[in-house]
Amino acid sequence: MSVGTSSAPGAQDAGNPPAASRPPGDPAGLGIDPDQLPDGLVVADEQGRVICFNAAAERITAVRAQDALGQRLEKALPLEDLEGRRWWQLTDPYGGLAIRVGQPERNLLLPGGREVLVCARYVRTRPTGPLRRLVVTLRDTEARRRTERSHAELIATVAHELRSPLTSVKGFTATLLAKWERFTDDQKRLMLETVDADADRVTRLIAELLDISRIDSGRLEVRRQPVDIGAAVGRHIQAYVAAGQPADRFLLRVQQPLPDLWADPDKIDQVLSNLLENAVRHGEGTVTIDVTATASPREDEDTGTSVTVSDEGPGIPEESMNRVFTRFWRGSKRGGTGLGLYIVKGIVEAHGGTITVGRAPGAGAEFRFTLPVSAPAYLA
Repeated sequence: MSVGTSSAPGAQDAGNPPAASRPPGDPAGLGIDPDQLPDGLVVADEQGRVICFNAAAERITAVRAQDALGQRLEKALPLEDLEGRRWWQLTDPYGGLAIRVGQPERNLLLPGGREVLVCARYVRTRPTGPLRRLVVTLRDTEARRRTERSHAELIATVAHELRSPLTSVKGFTATLLAKWERFTDDQKRLMLETVDADADRVTRLIAELLDISRIDSGRLEVRRQPVDIGAAVGRHIQAYVAAGQPADRFLLRVQQPLPDLWADPDKIDQVLSNLLENAVRHGEGTVTIDVTATASPREDEDTGTSVTVSDEGPGIPEESMNRVFTRFWRGSKRGGTGLGLYIVKGIVEAHGGTITVGRAPGAGAEFRFTLPVSAPAYLA
């Protein structure tokens, strides 16, 4: 364990186990090994000398614990702010204001310019008393950078997808305004229909972006109402048939009786739309939809409703199964933002349900989501 002990005054309190018998920062004697902590932990005593330097701190700073223990904090952990100022001299935890209780998390620089997230806590024997311990936590910025890259990727993807329909809308409207009298009614209708379709595409993209924002922030609202899931699937199939798909491409099987389902009808429509579109666009053969009663994903309920959508296409490679519900995953190069299944998963989970992907009996892809029957709060 990468922990040092201090023989300086105040390192041992009356009535508590000796500092050598428990990790620093563990006054209750819980026996927590600092090396088991996921974040870097550095503790300095009242003299400003390092008495704890855990394994995560070693990994983050590339400094060995044996080299840091016993050293002055500013030497063992030399930090600079983003403007190049020495952090410990700037904050002066031992000689600064006695009313300070710590420093909030912020980006600082290690030697060599590597960024690290640092938070400090000042431990005093009494309010406004002298500093007894300085506890510093360190976190790598890689997770934050991954999040920032993901957000940048999302913005770039949506911007790219918006450019095409907006260019089309701008081109057709500008042409119509400039040369209205030169076009026949049929030509005008064709242009306006194209503009209308592209406007719908922009609206869908914006709706996807808003959904992702709500899912990521945990603010996706679910307005539960009675939902006839079999009838909802039937409406989507009828829409595909009306758009030119052969009726015999779809097979709907509804097990009766089904439990009463309370869910957000608009969001369930969104889930069904994405899954059926995925099967029609990327799959082959018959698209089979099974609606059945099943065990609820919630422990306090006995029954739930399950919907399985499968096709007879090439399916999803095994190595891609764990990425299907991530952002920007695409089953093929046939367009799309790669956000649909990510949103589907977020909607299903917001209902307290689960969704899985696997291989269908006919070798195609099989998506199965299960919803608790639930009820609105005022009927619970």
